[in-house]
Amino acid sequence: MILTCPQCATRYQVDAAQFAGPGRKVRCAKCGHVWHQEAPPPEPEPGLETSAAEAAPPRPQPPPAPPASLAAEPHPAAFVPPAPVVAAAEPEQAAPRRRGVSSVVSVAGWFGLAILIALLGWAGMHYRQQIVTAWPQAASLYNKLGLPVNARGIAFAEVAYHRASEGGQQVLSVSGKLVNVTTREQPVPELRVVLTDGDSRELYHWNFSAGVSTLQPGQKIGFLTRLTSPPSGARHLEVRFTEAGS
Repeated sequence: MILTCPQCATRYQVDAAQFAGPGRKVRCAKCGHVWHQEAPPPEPEPGLETSAAEAAPPRPQPPPAPPASLAAEPHPAAFVPPAPVVAAAEPEQAAPRRRGVSSVVSVAGWFGLAILIALLGWAGMHYRQQIVTAWPQAASLYNKLGLPVNARGIAFAEVAYHRASEGGQQVLSVSGKLVNVTTREQPVPELRVVLTDGDSRELYHWNFSAGVSTLQPGQKIGFLTRLTSPPSGARHLEVRFTEAGS
């Protein structure tokens, strides 16, 4: 029995016994087309077949295709087209975009870090007095950087001295002001006046109280202390806070 594919006209030689009854579905091995093949018509009676053979010579038939190239299936599988070539190229095209995004994120990260460092540096400079007040150990670091700060949070202002003669004796008067340069209340320790000679050698010192125990933020008070008969060789004067235990 000869079958011809209605799609691509490929011909196949098959056994007619496989198509008995209502026929069956077949699939072309060349193009994959599926169609329903009816059963072949019943063979004529022997006498009639001989007469027909004598009346008309058989037509020459083209050589059939090998039987193995036809796939007859009761339930042919669905035809799945191959995946397009573009799908395989998509990961390669996405890779440059990912690298580009990573580069942008990296640059943004470094830029943000630079801004953060700049802000920390500005805050360390602008609020150095508050930092040293809360953390006195930081004063040595600022001094190394050439940025001296007041670790106590209280500064001297308008310091002056005056010599006068009273009752035939020399009297040295030292005056000035104390200022709380922080944003919180600060204790006020005792003050000390130190007199030194021309070679910066200490000749004499004395302690005195400023008259208050604490200063409020931004508060300013004046002080005054006097010394009768100061050393005659005194050439320099310094006012400072007393150290603990001195």
